[in-house]
Amino acid sequence: MNFLEVKNVVKKYAAHTALNNVSIDVPENTIFGLLGPNGAGKTSLIRIINQITAPDSGKILLNGELLKPSDIEIIGYLPEERGLYKKMKVGEQALYLAQLKGVSNKEAMIKLKYWFEKFEIQSWWHKKVEELSKGMQQKVQFIVTIIHDPKLLILDEPFSGFDPINTNLIKNEILKLKENGATVILSTHNMSSVEELCDNIALINKSQVILSGKVSEIRKSYRSNTYQFEIEGEINNFIHNNSSQFELIEEIKYADSTNFKVKLANNYSQKELISSLIQQFDIISFHEVLPNMNDIFIQRVQGNNSANLIEL
Repeated sequence: MNFLEVKNVVKKYAAHTALNNVSIDVPENTIFGLLGPNGAGKTSLIRIINQITAPDSGKILLNGELLKPSDIEIIGYLPEERGLYKKMKVGEQALYLAQLKGVSNKEAMIKLKYWFEKFEIQSWWHKKVEELSKGMQQKVQFIVTIIHDPKLLILDEPFSGFDPINTNLIKNEILKLKENGATVILSTHNMSSVEELCDNIALINKSQVILSGKVSEIRKSYRSNTYQFEIEGEINNFIHNNSSQFELIEEIKYADSTNFKVKLANNYSQKELISSLIQQFDIISFHEVLPNMNDIFIQRVQGNNSANLIEL
């Protein structure tokens, strides 16, 4: 079931078309990657879902019904540009923002205590926001984004300003939110995070959706018949001395004499390659090498559909 459906949305600003007939489906209880280069239209779409602006045409369905003003109560939004008040104390501000989201003072204090302890930031409670680093401020804003247990969570570059340890901390919390029933829209330029977290994606470029679907299926659709092997024995001299038997290999790159990556020639399969190798060597391991989302992103945005995505 789709929790959020964007249907044929158009948004224009004067002579600029930010969204041109954009449609996406966000399945319930998944992490959905909203991808695209700068200026593609992602922020315009996020603002429409949050009802900050309205589409010129098209519609948004949330849980099967037209989006309405009261739906903002079940949405949590972490914008790329942070919005904390610099002169306010952290605890005072977190409590204020939680109450704005409909959380009672008593419940907010309980939840904030839990999150501040979990993130080990209790000592920040009486500090002013301006005293905190960007990463510290990001932690606070993440907490106030999820404090009201939103059913739809929209995170725009949530890892900005974080070191690797805190990035992993936030990634784990996003996965837990999904496990607890939230639907998450993740907008990021970090394609490794997309592969790690996202179930589905939509790639927007120049105001239009140019690629969408499950991450696993998209990567498979760009496969290039490339495989990584580890064997017992040395293959390089064997192939050189028996080149006629290995016409099925178009290209090979060695990590060392027992570890190598091969691209098969057209019309040959992995079974044929394994069958040839296993007659001479013990195969310790092998796996297909799929293109990563970063390469797919670049290829589609640049419009080069014939490029080889995997470098040997």
